[in-house]
Amino acid sequence: MDWTELAETVFMALYTFALVMVSVYGFHRYLLVILYYRNRRKVPKPPGHFDDLPRVTVQLPMYNEQFVARRIITKTCHIDYPRDKLQIQVLDDSTDQTEQIARKAVREARAAGVDIEYIRRDNRSGYKAGALANGLDRATGRFITIFDADFTPNPDILMRSIHHFTNPKVAMVQTRWEHLNRNSNLLTRTQAMLLDGHFAIEHVARNRSDRFMSFNGTAGTWRRSAIDDAGGWQHDTLTEDLDLSYRAQLRGWKFIFLPDLTAPAELPPEMNAFKAQQFRWTKGGVQTAIKLLPRVFLSKAPLKVKIEAFFHLTCFSMHLYMLFLVGMMFPAIYMQTVPLEGGSFWGAVFDISIFTLATLSAAVFYVASQYELFGDWRTAVKYLPVLMAIGVGLCVSNTKAILEGIFGRDSEFIRTPKYGDAKIAPLVALRLRPKKRLRWLVVPLAELAMGLYVTLCAVGSVIHLRAAFTTPFLVIFAFGFFYVSGMSLHATYARPGAKLPAAVKVKAR
Repeated sequence: MDWTELAETVFMALYTFALVMVSVYGFHRYLLVILYYRNRRKVPKPPGHFDDLPRVTVQLPMYNEQFVARRIITKTCHIDYPRDKLQIQVLDDSTDQTEQIARKAVREARAAGVDIEYIRRDNRSGYKAGALANGLDRATGRFITIFDADFTPNPDILMRSIHHFTNPKVAMVQTRWEHLNRNSNLLTRTQAMLLDGHFAIEHVARNRSDRFMSFNGTAGTWRRSAIDDAGGWQHDTLTEDLDLSYRAQLRGWKFIFLPDLTAPAELPPEMNAFKAQQFRWTKGGVQTAIKLLPRVFLSKAPLKVKIEAFFHLTCFSMHLYMLFLVGMMFPAIYMQTVPLEGGSFWGAVFDISIFTLATLSAAVFYVASQYELFGDWRTAVKYLPVLMAIGVGLCVSNTKAILEGIFGRDSEFIRTPKYGDAKIAPLVALRLRPKKRLRWLVVPLAELAMGLYVTLCAVGSVIHLRAAFTTPFLVIFAFGFFYVSGMSLHATYARPGAKLPAAVKVKAR
């Protein structure tokens, strides 16, 4: 075997590995859909009813939330729960005018008879986890409800969820996120579908089949003793919610998910905010997997729990495999290793089967979620190509997050900007100094380069007729890289104080 043959063999092995790994995670999505339909009728019901309602502390962590601070404080004060049983904590680490806005809103609420407290720290140690832990030291409730600043909870949210805690084994009750600005633009429509799949299919499938699920960091209520028993809020990962969720369930606590009880919130309306959120979730997921997967495998949890925990905590690795796979498409086309190029009937069957698992699983998963939530599968099908495109377009940024998580590189907890009904948008990149802005541009430029590369691959697949099966997918992928890169660069170079498009403005319900 000469060097050329060796190189081809190694390349084919790596290409096949990436394709198989993408397909394995794709197959897992099919399993989640199956689990959902097997268990969807197991609707959780409270085993009892509190004759004397327990005291609840509502925590509102915020950092530079000037556009939504007053709204969340006002909405929380209108929650339908006995005044003498409800404590509200505004946990503000802000460095901008949010402090003045929040203090004023708290003073007004307190004057109206609400038990509300403004708590400010001298530093941002531990970020959100640190703020929540600090608030717990002064919390008087047996149960802790958490809302991020962009949420607008409905008044009945506590009365419809608190009675599930009559089961002493229940640690946490999670409600489903709804989206205030779902139809604002293409990006928010896509995000809404992504989150709907997570809540409508994943959460229901895991929770009702007795597998581990996660608290989503907001719009949920915890039993205070469960937080303490699990080791409290820790900030050695960027996803403190996922971390605490697994530690609590490993201690034997049970979670409840209520898909019919929703909490409306705002989706990031511009690309840099969305990417910052996805970066944090991805890196935090990797950190949590490294921290807790060994503990899960060594625990006495059932095998089905361990298997699902592996896929749950490593699902973000799909971005790495997809980037690897897309990066090898051009040589694959000319080395006849793309689907339908196996050289034999069974080779073609294998390639097509793997490719189907890798691509159609997302369609099944997200179409099912939209149908179950809204009875509308046609709209889901219409937006599927965009969903796939943006998913692939995020691969560069999220792969960077994965590598930083694996190699233990520290990074700041970057909050997701919320705009409420403001007309002025403080764009993420504009907060960066010139040197940091240049580093920020590396990822959008890499995404632009990937778009050009995949376009070249698409042209090559048309010329190489036997590879034409991949052309539609390559076109979608190219659009994804161009869209993510273009929207990132536009936000980065928009002038300070630029107005948001009218369609992006979020109106509170």
